Amino acid sequence: MGGADRPLVPVLVGPTGVGKTAVAVAWAALEPISVIGADARQVYRRLNIGTAKPEPAQLTRVPHLGIDLIDPGERYSAGRFARDASGWLARVRAEGREPVVVGGTGFYIRALAEGLFREPPLDYARRERLRAWAGLLGAAPLAHWAARLDRRFAGGGRQRAARAIEVALLTGRSLSWWQREARESGVMRPWYIHLTLPRDALQRRIAQRVDRMLDGGLIEEVRGVLADGVAPHAPGLDGVGYREVVAMLQGRLAERDLRDAVLAATRRYAKRQETWFRNQLRGQTSDVRRQADEVWTLDATEPAEGLAATIAARWRSVQSDV
Repeated sequence: MGGADRPLVPVLVGPTGVGKTAVAVAWAALEPISVIGADARQVYRRLNIGTAKPEPAQLTRVPHLGIDLIDPGERYSAGRFARDASGWLARVRAEGREPVVVGGTGFYIRALAEGLFREPPLDYARRERLRAWAGLLGAAPLAHWAARLDRRFAGGGRQRAARAIEVALLTGRSLSWWQREARESGVMRPWYIHLTLPRDALQRRIAQRVDRMLDGGLIEEVRGVLADGVAPHAPGLDGVGYREVVAMLQGRLAERDLRDAVLAATRRYAKRQETWFRNQLRGQTSDVRRQADEVWTLDATEPAEGLAATIAARWRSVQSDV
C-alpha cells in the first residue's frame, strides 16, 4: 500500500503517567472517536490495576479496542497487534467514527506506521530450545545477551530480549537488521501528538499512580492470578509493577520496600519510553503550523480538556490540508 493510499491517523503518544487516557476521553466529548490502544501491557485480561487500564466510566464514554485480548501467560507480538489493529481501523471508520491510536508501546506504533519485517523461517526445535534456555535467565542477563547480539537493541523487557536473541542466533543476522532491510509498508500514516511533562511533574504523577495502584489492590490482583496457576515470570506478570509484587509475594523483596521498587521501575520505564519517542519518531516540532508528517510536541501540564480542544482543532486543520 503506497503512502498516498494509507489513511492519516492521529497517534497520541507519551510516557506512562503523562495523561494520554484522560486527553483521549476529553477528545471523545468533542467528536466521535474510538481509541485503539497501543499498549503491550493492557492486552492482558485480569491485569487491570498495574496496567492502568481505563476505568469503566471512561470505557463507557469512548470505545476502546486493543485491551483485554489474551490471558496472562500468552504472548502477543507487535506483528499480531498490527494485523489486529488494521482490522480495527477499518471497523471504526465503517461505524462513522474517527480512530485515534493511543499508547506508550513504541514497537506497536512502529508496526502500524512503518510496517513489519518479513520474518525469516526459524527452525522450530532450535527455537523451542532457545526459549527454554531464555526462560531460565533473569531480565538483566537476557538484556545483556540481546545487546551483545544486536547493537541496536533498545530494551523493552524479557519477551523482546528473548526475541532479539532467537532471531540473531537462528538467522545469523540481528533483529534490527531484519526490521530495517526486510520491512513491508505500514497500514496508516501517523499524525503524532507527543505529550510531555517536565521531569519533576511527571515523577509526581508517577508516584501518585503507584500509590493508587497499591491502595487499589495491585497485590491482591497478582495473588489471584498466581493462584490460578500462571507462572510467576509468565508474559504479563513480567511487566513493570507486576514483577516487583511477584518478588514480594515470593519473599525476595520486603513488603516495606515494595512501593519504592515499583516507583523506581516505573520511572525507569517512563524514561525509556521518552528516549524512544524522542529518537524514533520523525521530526519533532512545537510549531502549530507543522505538517502532517511531523511530530507535534505538547506540554501536558494543561488540563486534559484544554489539550483535547487544542488537538481536535489542529486535527481538523491538518485534515483540511491533506
